[in-house]
Amino acid sequence: MSQKLRIALAEGDGIGPEIMGACLGIFEAAGVMEHVEFVPAEMGERVFAAGNSMGISDEGMRIVEDTGLVYKGPMGTPVGKGGKSINVTLRKMYGAFANVRHFQSLPNVETVYSKAGVPIDVVIVRENIEDTYGGIEHRLTADVVECKRLISAPGCDQVHREAFETARRLGITKVHCGHKANIMKMSDGLFLERFKEVAKAYPEIETGDVIIDALCMNLVLKPQAYDMVVLPNLQGDIVSDLAAGLVGGLGFAPSANIGHNVSIFEAVHGTAPDIAGKGIANPTSLLLSGILMLRHIGLRAQANTIENALMHTLEQGVHTGDFGANSGKPAVGTREFGAAISANLGNEPATHTVRPAKGVSAAIEHGRPERPKAHTLMRTFTGSKSEIVGCDIYLDTTLEPAPLAEKLKGICEGSPFKLTMMSNRGTQVWPSGSVYTEIVDYYRVRFELRDMAQAAGMEQATLIKLLGGIADAFAITDFQPLKYYDGKPGFSLAQGQ
Repeated sequence: MSQKLRIALAEGDGIGPEIMGACLGIFEAAGVMEHVEFVPAEMGERVFAAGNSMGISDEGMRIVEDTGLVYKGPMGTPVGKGGKSINVTLRKMYGAFANVRHFQSLPNVETVYSKAGVPIDVVIVRENIEDTYGGIEHRLTADVVECKRLISAPGCDQVHREAFETARRLGITKVHCGHKANIMKMSDGLFLERFKEVAKAYPEIETGDVIIDALCMNLVLKPQAYDMVVLPNLQGDIVSDLAAGLVGGLGFAPSANIGHNVSIFEAVHGTAPDIAGKGIANPTSLLLSGILMLRHIGLRAQANTIENALMHTLEQGVHTGDFGANSGKPAVGTREFGAAISANLGNEPATHTVRPAKGVSAAIEHGRPERPKAHTLMRTFTGSKSEIVGCDIYLDTTLEPAPLAEKLKGICEGSPFKLTMMSNRGTQVWPSGSVYTEIVDYYRVRFELRDMAQAAGMEQATLIKLLGGIADAFAITDFQPLKYYDGKPGFSLAQGQ
């Protein structure tokens, strides 16, 4: 007998152990345990409570890194103190760059759309590492805080390739890119640009793009218009929960976090401490996530058998107390719900798509990648040429724009740079603007070369000299060199510029 594939197991907090027990019981009945071994990995509330701000023990980290696969229940995070979300930490630390979530209408799960006869079947792919989820925040002045939003070309390429590969695997013929590139022209603009570039390798798949606000409206009005949407991290997080609402809530929403070395399959709903230990929680989300995991490692026959049994069980009107069923049957507990699914293994649904259990892989196809010897440096634009053309300096000051500009012009006199623009909260207030623009104690002041011909030989040290002169007169909160990349500006205009 071949060696079993090891998978890190984190039962979760609150209702986690109960719903995980139900799912593992179904896996056992479906023959999954003949191929895999679940290895407990300690993480979550108990680790936080022990004073570990990461939320995962050293041994838990070793198990995750040794297995490369994690099956986890819902995890609690300290609120207002202590460490950051263990869910986000795992995804970012282990490079699980693509969050893939399949939202579909389920039998006897009543929603506005099921009542209207509108079936839901959409896949949301969310970039999982970058964007505002870098959590890079600073208090800049007494009144202003900032959050840095980082979007990289390699990060975009990763998630777009995973989206198209998933679409190809599922037979999806059209993929949309959701974005806000009409406003965030450089960050979301890069995300959209890389989407179009990666799409060239998948000519059989039609593509489209949609602005995020229109996408949210359209998903409510006509969800059938979308088969798959790929989005940046924060927007993808919001749209994922919106899509969960279309199918009945997070209790029916699976989640797969895919990385090159580590992939995480989890329930994304809360820990529900108010019902923990009562044996009444709904394991559907965690089971659907487990089905995604089984397909990921090659056990597609077992995954399809379990999904068919779940749908058949729901058709019978079997349900836990958090969702009703048209059959009028009384609610059952977590164990009873899992047992009903196990008893229906081999049965097929009548009203839902039947997944083939024969003629598909029933053996492990997942190969554990070798442990990286060093951090992987990802690059996309390797031959790009840059030139320094100026800088943006951010100031903590309560001066009015006009006197501030006069002081700054005096400081830069005699340098290669001239003051060209000042903005406040992103809106230009000098050399033109409106007195109706309300301002705060935080300015961006822009200096650019007087003679652009000097860009070819300009060095950063010259900018630092200018920075020093301004630092003698003002409180500086940030400094950003301005560059041209391959002859194009690598910086945005202010609103109204």
